[in-house]
Amino acid sequence: MILEPIKFEPILKEKIWGGKKLNSLFHKKSDKENIGESWEVSSVDGDISVVSTKLDKGLSLIELIDKYKGKLVGEKVYKKFGANFPLLIKFIDAKEALSIQLHPNDALAKKRHNSFGKTEMWYVMQADEKANLIVGFKKEVSKEDYKKHLENKSLLEILNTDEVENGDVYFIPTGRVHAIGAGVLLAEIQQTSDVTYRIYDWDRQDDNGNYRDLHTNDALDALDFKVESSYKTAYEKNNNELVEIVDCPFFTTNIIAVDGEVLVNNDLKDSFVIYMCVSGEVEFEYGDSKKTTLKVGETLLIPNSLNDYKIISDEKSDLLEVYIK
Repeated sequence: MILEPIKFEPILKEKIWGGKKLNSLFHKKSDKENIGESWEVSSVDGDISVVSTKLDKGLSLIELIDKYKGKLVGEKVYKKFGANFPLLIKFIDAKEALSIQLHPNDALAKKRHNSFGKTEMWYVMQADEKANLIVGFKKEVSKEDYKKHLENKSLLEILNTDEVENGDVYFIPTGRVHAIGAGVLLAEIQQTSDVTYRIYDWDRQDDNGNYRDLHTNDALDALDFKVESSYKTAYEKNNNELVEIVDCPFFTTNIIAVDGEVLVNNDLKDSFVIYMCVSGEVEFEYGDSKKTTLKVGETLLIPNSLNDYKIISDEKSDLLEVYIK
């Protein structure tokens, strides 16, 4: 039986819009320039996470699931997904704005790409002054109006833009148009999928003068034109308590403000649990007084077979707790 928390080697992605914060703030080591993403837990083909902690060091996430099955991910999760881990966990640093984009739902992604859809959420960890996110439409528009704005490069006239600050949370269901603005550093939790429909990329060129592909026609069938009064998720943190911030069929995310210690029991969860440290530093104490440290910008996977542990912090620290109900 596996009874220890697991860390993985981060998979660092160089991006045309990436920056330096993943290195300077989180100490992610890379000789590449403009690191935009750190894939913390991934089973995406070609980018499969590898264990960095002592027990099972060097095993891939797929091999780890094959070895421990439901004891690692939960019996219900293993029955549904097998060796395919259902979530992709990232930190993202946008020095420049990302493309305006959206993601297809499960049915459309399966039909077109033999993939899952991509429902996701964002937790803003740091934002420069006046940094923003684009999420959803700010007024009712028809498909024809949308196409006209796309052709005229006036999309921003119909899209909702929010200035953001540390701790802001946004849930991005499939079909919802969105973009991370320049100067935003965030944690992203999503279904395991790398399918993105890019609809506008600011007429940006790479070093060779090439434009990135746009997916105008595919996006038309996937777009959700529904307008919300607010796209930001409201919540209040309570010291040393689990506060649910997102609950959807694909994942549940709680936030824990650790100030001292928190006792955790997962007997009622039939799932792995992932912790992302979004501020401060904590220790996980488990078993016979064994300890694992989790610093800001790091991610830890708790296997389904490890039900009881203590989270300790000498300074006020914030964790995202992610699992599947």
